[in-house]
Amino acid sequence: MYAVIRSGGKQYKVSKDDIISVEKLTAEAGDKISLDEVLMISEKDELIIGDPIIKGATVNAEVIEQKRAKKIIVFKKKRRQNYRRKNGHQQNLTTLKIVDIKAIATKKVAVKKEKEPKEVKQKKSASAETKTKKETVKTATKTRSVKKEKTKE
Repeated sequence: MYAVIRSGGKQYKVSKDDIISVEKLTAEAGDKISLDEVLMISEKDELIIGDPIIKGATVNAEVIEQKRAKKIIVFKKKRRQNYRRKNGHQQNLTTLKIVDIKAIATKKVAVKKEKEPKEVKQKKSASAETKTKKETVKTATKTRSVKKEKTKE
């Protein structure tokens, strides 16, 4: 059984006893938290997909630690302009251990049913309708098209 959750604007595929690092959450080490933004759950042959999230489904996790990611260096340079900027960034992370996945919702992916064809309205017979026909008429200066009505009797 696995689930796809959303945390910090990113999506994670998790199953029971997985350890993941997400963007910082406000919790202390050892706290139990519940992640409610569950996008999809798969158990055996069943697949439950949210619209966009599954109502009532939760993923329970335990906070292992709060830490910081590896520092990255942002260096900008424009050659021959004497323009150099150096910045660093270090992201705060929370390490989680997934305890369990609860799927309360029963929204399952159903096999598409064939739609019944819609009834097509019958058009009037061609002999009863009046038809218009375009003809090209050449004059001394221009060529123009003229509509003529033609009736079938």
